[in-house]
Amino acid sequence: MSYLLGVVLFALAILISVSLHEAGHMVTAKAFGMKVTRYFVGFGPTLWSFRRGETEYGIKGIPLGGFCKIVGMTPQDDDVEPGDEKRAMWRYPVWKRTIVMSAGSAMHFAIALIALWFIAVTAGLPNPKFPTNEEQLRAEPAVIALAPCVVVENVNRACQAGDPASPANKAQLADGDRVTSVNGRPISTWGDMLDVVRATKPGTATVTYLRDGAQGTATVDLASVQRAPLDDPKGTPSAVSALGVLLQPSTPTRIEYGPVAAFGATADFTGNMAVQTAHAMQRIPQKVPALWNAITGGERDMDTPISVVGASRLGGEAVENNAWLVFFMLFVSLNFFIGVFNLLPLLPLDGGHIAIAWFERVRSWLYARIGRTDPGRVDYLKLMPLTYAVILVGGVFTLLTVTADVVNPITLFSR
Repeated sequence: MSYLLGVVLFALAILISVSLHEAGHMVTAKAFGMKVTRYFVGFGPTLWSFRRGETEYGIKGIPLGGFCKIVGMTPQDDDVEPGDEKRAMWRYPVWKRTIVMSAGSAMHFAIALIALWFIAVTAGLPNPKFPTNEEQLRAEPAVIALAPCVVVENVNRACQAGDPASPANKAQLADGDRVTSVNGRPISTWGDMLDVVRATKPGTATVTYLRDGAQGTATVDLASVQRAPLDDPKGTPSAVSALGVLLQPSTPTRIEYGPVAAFGATADFTGNMAVQTAHAMQRIPQKVPALWNAITGGERDMDTPISVVGASRLGGEAVENNAWLVFFMLFVSLNFFIGVFNLLPLLPLDGGHIAIAWFERVRSWLYARIGRTDPGRVDYLKLMPLTYAVILVGGVFTLLTVTADVVNPITLFSR
């Protein structure tokens, strides 16, 4: 029941975000004097609406987005009534049209920033000094956290019914213990421990550790698992030993901030998120084969894109496991991604309209400088083939991600 509640809550949060996106367009358009005739949440048949002034507000039957109708977005639009010619959007200065078209993404960024500020104050943001790459992790002290199980096969997944228990747990080792030797072989770092444990035969082994400054010894029955070589994660797996522990880093994973310091921390985190989002968008084309592989029965790559369906399912898992921080960070990431994606200079995205507006402005300026007649506005009808191509590619990609999220979803928690 909690899983379904989480799915519904996350889907509702996305719907509210999209509704605020359209509200951003509407509010800025009205502020500049443009005519807005309709603002609706959802698509399809109208369930409820009312009119205030010249704008109709309402709710549609299919809760998959929303829309805001601004009169005369392009010179080719025929929705301008007599007497409203001066209020057609395309007649306004390019800077005003830019603000209106970018206001939707601005709302997503505002939602993400406000949520991040609250997270920074209440739960903390990820520590930028936390070790992330393999070299940094291997250099950490061999302080352990008990894993709930041992996954025998060479896959990255959560524990499932039937997986053997952690040998370290069975031997009564504890979170925070620092391993100092295995079968007499000294260990100082996490990398040392991985090397020594894997080089030890499965079965009985003596583990020496420090707990609260006192030395202890435990007899551990090392499990036999399949793992790829440490220096070649994509190499051929072989049988090695496993202790059934995770690294407990010496630096905290998150840092809580005061109300004032949280502003700077939020800005820094947002900058890092922008870089990661740009890299993720660059990798999208090369992830398409991985999506198809997941649909046709292969293992789902954790780094493949997800749809709103997949994000909602992850939101459901987060609520089911009382991991509300994961829920809200997913919400932040999705809003930020939508905000950036919507600014891409491609029609029918808002960024496409912005790019055309500035192209017109620059072209008019250049023609004036060289003494040629201003060619006027871009004919959107001539761009329709390109627009349809973008819609087709986007539709196919969306279908792939939705299908993968239904038949082979990414999971963060065992269920």
